Amino acid sequence: MSASVSPSVPRVGVWLIGARGSVATTAVAGCAAVTAGLHPPTGMVTETPVLAASGLPALSSLVFGGHDTVDCPLPKRAEALAAGGVLPPGLPAAVHAELTAADQEIRPGGPLAGDTRSETELIAAFAADIRDFVRRHGLARAVVVNVASTEPAPTGDALPPSSLYAAAALHAGCPYVNFTPSAGLHHPALTALATASGLPYAGRDGKTGQTLLRSVLGPMFTQRALTVRAWSGTNLLGGGDGASLADPAAAAAKNAGKERALADVLGEVPEGEVHIDDVPALGDWKTAWDHIAFDGFLGTRMILQTIWQGCDSSLAAPLILDLARLTARAHEAGLSGPLGELGFYFKDPVGHGPAALGEQYAALTEFAERLAAARPEETARCADADEERQ
Repeated sequence: MSASVSPSVPRVGVWLIGARGSVATTAVAGCAAVTAGLHPPTGMVTETPVLAASGLPALSSLVFGGHDTVDCPLPKRAEALAAGGVLPPGLPAAVHAELTAADQEIRPGGPLAGDTRSETELIAAFAADIRDFVRRHGLARAVVVNVASTEPAPTGDALPPSSLYAAAALHAGCPYVNFTPSAGLHHPALTALATASGLPYAGRDGKTGQTLLRSVLGPMFTQRALTVRAWSGTNLLGGGDGASLADPAAAAAKNAGKERALADVLGEVPEGEVHIDDVPALGDWKTAWDHIAFDGFLGTRMILQTIWQGCDSSLAAPLILDLARLTARAHEAGLSGPLGELGFYFKDPVGHGPAALGEQYAALTEFAERLAAARPEETARCADADEERQ
């Protein structure tokens, strides 16, 4: 990826939290494959004509690194994903050099069992890793993206790992994206830091499947004046996501975002729940069922049922690349604070914005126009500020 970039083209870092997981591996391998012309950029909104003039960093300019608590090398992880049908056969070998380069930039995460470092020490260590990555590669900027396993909602004052990494991103002068339902910057202890940092941030909880469909169907019922009486769902999934969501507390954190998204598009919370079942045999594949009971004219009772079957890593990876590029460009353009315009990508987006997917897409295209119109002098001032921080 980075080897083919002209020295005159600024390079941008993508620092992944959970860098050896399925989503991160698919994103790194996919970026290399698209850059080399091995596969088209299917699923990447940033590669469509509507965003072409936004000044986004080229895929070939992206440099990957990250934190993780596991030690399975990315090339081996990619081979396992190919064996499971997530990556195309032969792709891990074709992009082995890029996977190896990214793997060499992954640093130990934490805290692990027995780690006696304080929160302040952990944040400082993580931030130092990110700053070192930026410095050694001469990057114009880096975006930190959380793609780690879902955590239970925090209780008490202690910062969960996702919030430690989020704080480290800001201390390192980097924009932050939370693609998970974990606390991240949502922790109240980080509110002042996020405001004072002057950095853009986005999240949370990527909208890849069931909730994506809900954000389309919900407005349909509302716009047609049909009364939704109940909306229930079931998710079957395996892999790391399934294992982490087998914890009831983690599943509750995940479902909270799904419920908020549905309440936002309908204006109220209908009866029904979402159940998440861990089925290890499914690996990175998932099935989601929705059962929607609604009333039509004269109280006629009707049912809509949907089935969504897909590969979570393949659905998420292009969005990770989109978000890294959009957030990097927002930073370059001097924007700060919550990027509500990126709500198109999230179940529980930060900032202000619509909930229906069509309206979110309109907000995203308007955001792209703002980025395209950003004055060069604004970009230059932001670059100078970045250089001073580093």
